[in-house]
Amino acid sequence: MPTERSNLREPAIGGLAPSQLRLLTKVARMYHEHGMRQPQIAEQLHISQPRVSRLLKQATELGIVRTTVVTPSGVHAELEERIERRFGLRDVVVADPGQPAPGEQSVLQAIGAAGAVYLETTLTGGDRIGISSWSSTLLATVDAMRPRPTPVAERVVQVIGGVGNSTSQVYATRLADRLAILTGAEAVFLPAPGLASSPAAREVLMSDPHISDVLATYGGLSMLLAGLGSLEPSPLLVESGNAIADGEQEALRELGAVGDICLRFFDEKGQAVRSPLDDRVLGIDVETLRSIPRVVAIAGGSRKYTAIRAALRGGWVDVLVTDLGVARRLAAEPDDR
Repeated sequence: MPTERSNLREPAIGGLAPSQLRLLTKVARMYHEHGMRQPQIAEQLHISQPRVSRLLKQATELGIVRTTVVTPSGVHAELEERIERRFGLRDVVVADPGQPAPGEQSVLQAIGAAGAVYLETTLTGGDRIGISSWSSTLLATVDAMRPRPTPVAERVVQVIGGVGNSTSQVYATRLADRLAILTGAEAVFLPAPGLASSPAAREVLMSDPHISDVLATYGGLSMLLAGLGSLEPSPLLVESGNAIADGEQEALRELGAVGDICLRFFDEKGQAVRSPLDDRVLGIDVETLRSIPRVVAIAGGSRKYTAIRAALRGGWVDVLVTDLGVARRLAAEPDDR
């Protein structure tokens, strides 16, 4: 039948005749489906190994071989990527508490576990890590981490004063000390309260060489590990004695503040809110904080949503570890940039 013979001679996919496509398909099946190595394929088909490599590449280019990534249950890669694009983040880790309406403790545990895995994966050596002192999510993260066989960080430095109520101060000390032990780093503590009683008291404290020497290390940090606070302080911060008073909260609210990172407050759009409180904080300043190459925020829960969104809008954060509920709300935010 002339018509059929004519069709057999016509070029097919990519301008290749069926006989050529047959070899491409055969090599692709041998490699991808039967698990044969390239030298085995070359020997069996009596062609060179470089040709096998070229044929495999060509099979991919022509769509004969297609790579499909199947997302496992509990992994939210597409959601993470949407948030990364929406807010210009380097990385997003979404933790799934695995419950339809998880409580704060379930969210805290899920975020802590996800934060621990992120740090174990990305700390590869030489980092100088700043860490805030009064954060339940950071405590959950460090408690979930496993020790590394070799040092993966050079130094762990408190970036806000860790002195407070004698009971809660144990948490601040444990946070920096435990992370240093787990990563094989040197722990550097800031022996001062996070919030001085007055600007004059802060100046006196900052003149102490033990304190000023620690503050001087902040410019060399390669990474900051922090929680994100809402305007209402967390129970841990209240217990520490470093929480702002009700009157100061109201003053900040009138200035538009919705959240903070290391007691540096910002408004709904993520713009820094300057107030008299800045002159009482013993810790990293805004300019130094924002110059750190990698700022990792570990925060979640509906109570923190407004603060998290504002921090992302203002570019305070490079990497976010949060829970599924917050992530879905962030992904649904309109792009108002």
